Amino acid sequence: MSKIRKIIEAWFEAFARLIYRNRIKTLLVMILFTVLTTSQVPRIVMDMSAEGMLHEDDPAYIAYQSFREQFGRDEAIIIALKPENVFDKKFLLSLKNLHEKIEENVPYIDEITSLINARDTRGDGDELIVEDLFENWPETEEEILAIKERALSNHMYKNLLISENGTFTTILILIDSYSSNKHEGDILDEFDDNITISEDDKNSVKEEREFLSHAEKIKAINKISEIVNNYRSNRFPVYLAGSPVLENYLKETIVDDMVQFTILAIITIAMFLFIMFRRISGVILPLFIVILSLMATFGLMAMFNVPVTVTTQILPSFLLAVGVGASVHILAIFYYRFRHTNDKEDAIVYSLGHSGLPVVMTSITTAGGLLSFATSSLESIGELGIFSSIGIFIALANTLVLLPSLLALIPIKNTKSEKTRKKTTFIDGFLASISKFSTSHPVAILLASAIIVGISGLYASKIRFSHNPLSWFPEDNYVRVSTQKIDQELRGSITLEVIVDTGKENGLFDPDILKRLEKAEKYAESLQVDDIFGGKAWSLTAILKEINQALNENRPEYYTIPDDPELIAQEFLLFENSGSDDLEDVVDTQFSKARLSIKVPWEDAIKYEIFLNNIDSYFKKQFPKADICVTGMMSILLRTVSNSIISMAHSYIIAIFVISILMILLIGRVRIGLFSMIPNLAPIVIMLGIVGGTNMPMDLSLMIVGCIAMGLAVDDTIHFMHNFRRYYEQTGDPVIAVHKTLDTTGRAMLVTTTVLSLGFFIYGFATLSSLVNFGILTGVTIIMALLADYFLAPALMVLINRKKTVKLREHEKQVSQEVSNVIQIRKSKIETQHNKHQGGL
Repeated sequence: MSKIRKIIEAWFEAFARLIYRNRIKTLLVMILFTVLTTSQVPRIVMDMSAEGMLHEDDPAYIAYQSFREQFGRDEAIIIALKPENVFDKKFLLSLKNLHEKIEENVPYIDEITSLINARDTRGDGDELIVEDLFENWPETEEEILAIKERALSNHMYKNLLISENGTFTTILILIDSYSSNKHEGDILDEFDDNITISEDDKNSVKEEREFLSHAEKIKAINKISEIVNNYRSNRFPVYLAGSPVLENYLKETIVDDMVQFTILAIITIAMFLFIMFRRISGVILPLFIVILSLMATFGLMAMFNVPVTVTTQILPSFLLAVGVGASVHILAIFYYRFRHTNDKEDAIVYSLGHSGLPVVMTSITTAGGLLSFATSSLESIGELGIFSSIGIFIALANTLVLLPSLLALIPIKNTKSEKTRKKTTFIDGFLASISKFSTSHPVAILLASAIIVGISGLYASKIRFSHNPLSWFPEDNYVRVSTQKIDQELRGSITLEVIVDTGKENGLFDPDILKRLEKAEKYAESLQVDDIFGGKAWSLTAILKEINQALNENRPEYYTIPDDPELIAQEFLLFENSGSDDLEDVVDTQFSKARLSIKVPWEDAIKYEIFLNNIDSYFKKQFPKADICVTGMMSILLRTVSNSIISMAHSYIIAIFVISILMILLIGRVRIGLFSMIPNLAPIVIMLGIVGGTNMPMDLSLMIVGCIAMGLAVDDTIHFMHNFRRYYEQTGDPVIAVHKTLDTTGRAMLVTTTVLSLGFFIYGFATLSSLVNFGILTGVTIIMALLADYFLAPALMVLINRKKTVKLREHEKQVSQEVSNVIQIRKSKIETQHNKHQGGL
């Protein structure tokens, strides 16, 4: 294996010489690639939606999109108001004013509902009247009291438009499902009235329309927030909640944090680069390389229409921290060689020959660890794995190609200050002490490590999985406070949706099915599993019972479902003829599919598993001949976390397998390659132990820490093992090889670990707690990985590598010399061919 390694190192030297002698051409080619990719960056978009995390072929995604196509959005924006008296005349005028202001000024609104325009169904003799609750504005207190009595007795209003105790009222806003300015009905209205439109034709119209874009939805939400902020007063509190509002706040927070953390990461990296190299070029060149790589990566994301999501938003800080590591290793050797030879070409050639192979291997292993995400059943995590790997390879290409060409072109002084020598001496002493301790007490180090890993494994078994975006916000955050208040006072802020498909046209005229729906509503409202409860449930049965009561002299005892299918059909026809289109929200045009909505609180998605299973099993038992589909926002969130748990398990296994194979190939021996994985896996187990021991929620952000940390931790292990094998072959003594390895590579390992960990510790200042936990945990894991490479890896190498005899060392030197001769002959041939080529030009 040492022969192959030397041949590869010789190839890197020849490659570096080629770049040096064609530096201008190389620079132009790299600039062209960078311009082509970075020009796409302005097209990048953001998507913080829950359904945006799933693949388009995921059954949960398909079911949710099918629901949206049929019934529109389920994600209501809720404005909750708590005046001293909901039915005070002044407050009602304020409510009307706010309702109209939103209706007139907010784009992309599909429907807005409040007490002002709430459906009021009543009978007048044989006539069915369906109008707004405030169709005629009350002028006297008696008229207001009459409206109040009708509102408080209306079953549909309770916990939807007004709280049970009558102290809270709401405005519910549904954003358009489609981005077209025309609604489906408007498009169909363009056909001649005498032409019959088939269901297939209607479906084809739907397919031609696109769903409302994320940017359009954000525009509507921002306008609502602006109007609501202007209406807040000391007289009564105003709360704004709903999943669209939460998504919007999530997006704004992430954008702000991304900008701040990118700037902080650049400043932090610049400081440590200057401390390490004491050169302006040592600061500017690595940052220039990694920023270009980052921009190119985002350009490719925009080119392939991949949005920035909750998971991919870590890419800027991640690539800044990771990408600079390769440049540090190349520059460290370049400056070292340049100080001694004062020959720039020789220094470039030597640095790539010395560090080119380990830099490539570290990039491959890091990318390999991240590519394990590509198989994830969550699209956003798969995109993180793919584009973080692409970013790493772009940074690698820039490090091996663009960096040498820039070094060849820019003027660099050969300076060596006394202060640098003193700092180097201190670091040398520090690393020498670590080397001496780790090689002197290998058994004790292994035993201590085994005990720590064992204890961590026990705590790791206590890990608690979680996915609750609301809990990521600060406790005093307006959206979080509003959501919790609405959950408390109005029994829920989001909905679960159950679709009952009878498979028969007019199947919902069957009284038995409708009564089963009514019974299912009562079951949902009575169901409670721990903190999860059904706050309110409704379907087309509510409309039918309102109609039946109205047509029977408005008597409360007739708020029931009729037993006659023909009467049911007639009552629905009367309702449609009244001018109301509310049936479209709860049933399809053929009366074969019914929508039942269940209002629930915003809680951890994991808690909903039993609740959703109970709902699903009950409906399937209650409607054995119908197709049942449970969907909605919380169903999507549960699907997300369930998929992520399975995907992360697969990703960890794939990452361990891929990195193990690469380590074996690099080292050249299966036994040592497998042993070298111990310093990489131990920090991951300890990290999982910290999560379980501190009761930290294992959410989507923390699930990806292991694979990311493993991919990063293996970088230092590769540099350690690569140099250890080199010095072990030279000396035949594992103790001396460890000393030399830490003396030469230990410093770069320390700097890269410092830069990487600080790049992640920056997330400690994030607004979202999930990012805080992610940053701190990843930073700690990277530091533990360095300690494993400083102590555990040397201890393992001393125990599994014997000290070689003089005779064996002489034989290996002879073989090494023969390999060197072959390499030298190849170098001479390359030089001759290059000179001939230059002469021909």
